[in-house]
Amino acid sequence: MATREFMGRNQLIDRLTAQVGDRDKALAILTDRGHYDPKTKKLTPAGEARNKMTAEERAIDRAASKSKYPASAFRYNARTNRATLKR
Repeated sequence: MATREFMGRNQLIDRLTAQVGDRDKALAILTDRGHYDPKTKKLTPAGEARNKMTAEERAIDRAASKSKYPASAFRYNARTNRATLKR
């Protein structure tokens, strides 16, 4: 995940494609997550919600959902695309 491309809103597919290096692989990952419907070739409602987030918001959301802490307890590192607890 060395890329810093496509960090803004509405760039979910482009961001993941840049990270994994292949659009088909990115779409397969999003399909497995329930964020993309290959039959309609569109994002699902859950995928649309993720797509409306920036890379920072998605990273913080991932970290908060995996922990007992609220999203406000995390800070984002753009270099690593990770959110960590504030100290």
